[in-house]
Amino acid sequence: MTDSILLDQIGQRMKAFRLGAGLSPEELAKLAGISRAAIYRYESGQPPKVDTLSSIADILGVSLPTLFGVGNEYISSAVSYFERMRQLEENVEQISVLFGPVSYLLTTDLYDELLPDVLRESIPEDVANRTMAIGEIDKLLDILHARKASFRKRKPGIVSLVSLAQLQQFFRLGFVGSHNPPGINRALRREAAVTEIENIIGLLKRQPIGVQIGIVVDSMPNSSFQLFKQSGITHVAVSPYDLGTFANVRIGVATITAAPEATLLYNSVTSQLWDNSIKGEEAAQMLKAIIS
Repeated sequence: MTDSILLDQIGQRMKAFRLGAGLSPEELAKLAGISRAAIYRYESGQPPKVDTLSSIADILGVSLPTLFGVGNEYISSAVSYFERMRQLEENVEQISVLFGPVSYLLTTDLYDELLPDVLRESIPEDVANRTMAIGEIDKLLDILHARKASFRKRKPGIVSLVSLAQLQQFFRLGFVGSHNPPGINRALRREAAVTEIENIIGLLKRQPIGVQIGIVVDSMPNSSFQLFKQSGITHVAVSPYDLGTFANVRIGVATITAAPEATLLYNSVTSQLWDNSIKGEEAAQMLKAIIS
């Protein structure tokens, strides 16, 4: 890995953690005692001084090794995590996804229309700092929309592993953020779930270039994970965050690593699940049986 790539990734991590901390470039600059222009330079890949970077790490509540990308990145903010996803996807050649009920990158525009309400429903009324949590949703949605736009433009290869059990739950309960959220149109949310399942059926039948979907009937890991492959390096991201039924964008710690042993193990899990999954017309008929 070249020094320029390393420096660029330091800036990317800095931006992701800044967004997760709810700080603007101006606010971070003021706290760090540097200019706003310096923050923009660092986030665009120009090298910061180590003492300055150490100060920024302290402000953002992360370790200096984390900003340097040494070992694992531990991320306790959904905003930071999905921003890191967006950054990794900018140059990726292939994505392998286990993310229920279906990879966000393959969802329809209707999914995006309902997602703000679903995410708000997922935040309990009596939770501490609920106003702040609701405010984070707009930042998260901007990042998600940018991810999907980039994916549709670049069209990297994607292998999506979909749990049959999660899809059955999705159809049964509809696209909702919590158990029995008040004031929703239950029929509309069920229709939205059907629309997404029909979209998967269409992808299974058409088999567009670069899109591979496997329906998994075997046991599935509790946490979602994604593999980002580009020339010379693979990252694995493991996450507790969920954008589907009973969404979670508040609680948990995600990890990102390029450690060879981790990527090797998760590649092995992906291959095992893919080999045992149902594909093509057989999978399409299986999903048709759910919604019929």
